[in-house]
Amino acid sequence: MLDLAFIREHPDLIKDVARRRNTAVDVDALLAIDADLRATRRSAEDLRAEQNRVNKAIREAGKDKAAREQAIARGRELAAELKELEPRERELDAQLHDLLLYVPNIPDASVPEGAGEDDNVEIKRVGEPRAFAFEPLDHVALMRGANMLDLERGVRVAGSRSYILKGDAVLLELALLQFAMNRVTARGFTALSVPAMAKEFCFIGNSQFPRGRDQTYALPEDELFLVGTAEVAITGMHSGEILREQDLPVKYVAWSPCFRREAGTYGKDTKGIMRVHQFEKVEQYIICRADHEESVQWHEDLLANAEELVQALELPYRVLNICTGDLGDAKVKGYDIECWIPSENRYRETHSDSYFHDYQARRADLRYRGVDGTVRYVHTLNNTALASVRTIIALVENHQQADGTIRVPDALRPYLGGRDTLGAPWR
Repeated sequence: MLDLAFIREHPDLIKDVARRRNTAVDVDALLAIDADLRATRRSAEDLRAEQNRVNKAIREAGKDKAAREQAIARGRELAAELKELEPRERELDAQLHDLLLYVPNIPDASVPEGAGEDDNVEIKRVGEPRAFAFEPLDHVALMRGANMLDLERGVRVAGSRSYILKGDAVLLELALLQFAMNRVTARGFTALSVPAMAKEFCFIGNSQFPRGRDQTYALPEDELFLVGTAEVAITGMHSGEILREQDLPVKYVAWSPCFRREAGTYGKDTKGIMRVHQFEKVEQYIICRADHEESVQWHEDLLANAEELVQALELPYRVLNICTGDLGDAKVKGYDIECWIPSENRYRETHSDSYFHDYQARRADLRYRGVDGTVRYVHTLNNTALASVRTIIALVENHQQADGTIRVPDALRPYLGGRDTLGAPWR
């Protein structure tokens, strides 16, 4: 959420940002409601001020019965006027708040212009795609052959985009998650295990609601929703709090199950486990001072952490600077890491890295008190350290061997009991 005063002062900028980010918001309607609300509040404040004067007059009337009755009559008139005005004030305030939630953040000057994902800009490549001495298989054929994946029974249990990992795939998923947690906590991040369900205010604070509500599983009887990322719960953790500047930055790394409806993706990535409804993820999250340069530095540091994990898993990858049209509403800037998928002969997104300035903090009411005593909104950042199924896809396809087994990268072997391969030869 942006500062309302900033929106009032820069309406043309907000309209331009909305256009560049390919997002819909009626800035003129917002400003009209804002003006109406301010006028209504002034009227209400004037009536309340007069009420105070009338109440004082009643107390001071003493034995002057006529003056007392006149003041009481005026007091009743004021109360009736306020009774009509206050609901209007509340209605306008709610309308304004709802519209403010749709106003997009201001992208950094280094964000490339573009309409969608095809306009994202590659900024680096690391590692060379492997030249196989045999005909490589996709992850579905590999994992089925090694008895590591059952798609049919997963669909029977939970419907489309569901799956069951079996045997070595389960051990691989657990190893990957523990590997990521250990690597990130070694960098001074506090480990978290957060709820997989959260209240609505967490999603609003995280800027996933209202626009992304259709992507979320709802539990209406409990007024809860299943999270699609641990950052939802982490944003809600400190909502309403005022942290101390000397305690910043706060650095978290959270392991959580994630649930996404994938609404609007019918027919897209239906093969295998590339786009599924449930997976496990390790998420990095930082709360820091309201300082642009500090946010930029942490953004680069989080990217470096994620790259170090991908490099340790010996996966070829590239990094993209996400363009305005693919950035979403909340991010000031975002990077994606895409790992090479041999069966598709292309890179696919496995990690995202974003910073938000105080956009999330204003929505979540998350502040800090500076050493000078001033209370400000914090800055927030998040980054995917590791998403389980997409990393599994990249790993099994890139490290497959001619006999159908999967070579385990050196860095992962301690988490698999020292094993250097997964699965038994079957090809």
